[in-house]
Amino acid sequence: MTGHHATHHPPQRVGVVAESIPGETRVAATPATVRPLLGLGYEVVVESGAGSASGFADDAYAEAGASIGEAWAADVVLKVNPPSGEEIAELREGAALVALIGPAQRPELLEALAARDVTVLALDAVPRISRAQSMDVLSSMANIAGYRAVIEAAHAFGRFFTGQVTAAGKVPPAKVLVAGAGVAGLAAIGAASSLGAVVRATDPRPEVADQVRSLGGEYLAVDASQEASTDGYARATSTDYDRAAAELYHEQAGDVDIVITTALIPGRPAPRLLTAADVAAMRPGSVVVDMAAAQGGNVEGTVAGRTVVTDNGVTLIGYTDLASRLPAQASQLFGTNLVNLLALATPGKDGRFAVDFDDVVQRAVTVVRAGAVTWPPPPVAVS
Repeated sequence: MTGHHATHHPPQRVGVVAESIPGETRVAATPATVRPLLGLGYEVVVESGAGSASGFADDAYAEAGASIGEAWAADVVLKVNPPSGEEIAELREGAALVALIGPAQRPELLEALAARDVTVLALDAVPRISRAQSMDVLSSMANIAGYRAVIEAAHAFGRFFTGQVTAAGKVPPAKVLVAGAGVAGLAAIGAASSLGAVVRATDPRPEVADQVRSLGGEYLAVDASQEASTDGYARATSTDYDRAAAELYHEQAGDVDIVITTALIPGRPAPRLLTAADVAAMRPGSVVVDMAAAQGGNVEGTVAGRTVVTDNGVTLIGYTDLASRLPAQASQLFGTNLVNLLALATPGKDGRFAVDFDDVVQRAVTVVRAGAVTWPPPPVAVS
C-alpha cells in the first residue's frame, strides 16, 4: 500500500475490564497509563468501577482521556487474570486479549480462546531477555510481592526488626533468612535490610552473591556444585545440592526469627525447602512467609491463602495475593509493562494493533493467533 492510496482506518479501541476474581484488587491500566495508550493512537474505554479496588475512580480515568463504558467490546482487551468462560464469550471475534494466561497450566483455556477466533498475548510468557524486561509483569509483581512478604512478616512478628539501645534495655536486631535470590528474594532482602534486620540469603546460583551483598544481605553458600541456568528461570537442583541445602536450612531455622521462601520452578510444583522438623526447630514467635504457597509451598505445613500457627508457636503465612495487597503500586507497574508491550505491537503509533511474528518477544507472548494455538513458541536464548 503506497502513501498516495493509504486508507485511514479509525483508531482501534483498547478496553480495560474489571477483574471478576474475588479478592483481586489490581486493574490492567491506571489513569497514568491511559495517557501513553492514547499516545499510541488508540481510543481507551474503561469498564465502570474497574479501578475502584486500586483507588482509581472512573472520574480519574475520564480526566486522563478515557471513556467509561463497554470495555469487553473493544478491539484490544487488557486484563490482569485469565478470563472465565463467560468472559471469553464477551470477547469480539477477531479481537485481541492481553492478560496473564498461564499457558503451560491451562491448555483447555487456550483451546477455548482459539475457538473464539481471537489473538491472545500471555503476559506470563514474556521471555527473560534484556530487551523484554520493560514488559515483564512476572518480575514486576515478584518485586512487589517480595517487599510485601517482609511487611507481612514484620506485622506478624512481635518485635522490632531493627536493633536498638534504649533506656529500657538493649534490643537485638531480628535475623531474617531469605531462601532464593531471584526478583522476589532480592526485593525481600532489600526491604528487610532497610528495616534494620540482619539478613542472610541462599540461592543455588553463586553469581547472585554480589547482588545479595549490595542490598545489605549476607550470601550463605551451599557447599555443592550447581549448573548455571540457560533460560533465566530457576531449574531443579541436584541431589547433592539439596542434601547440603537441607542441612543449612535446618541449622538456620534454629537461629533466625523470620524465614521468607521464594523458590519456584516453572511448570512444576514448588521445591520443598523447610520440613516440619525445621519448623519445629524454630523459636516460638518466629514467622515464615512461604511465597510459593500457591504452587504447593516451599515449607511443610503452609496453607495457601491462610495464616497458620504451629504447635510450637511459629506463624506460617501462605498468602497468595501479596502483590494485590499493594493494589495501586501493582496496577501502576502492571499497566506500565502493558503499555510497553502494546508499543511493540503498535509500530506505527497509529492505533492499529499488529503482532509481528518475526520479533522474538511478540512471537513468545502470542499463545493464540486468529483462531490457532501458537504455544509453546520456539525457544529463545537468554541475553
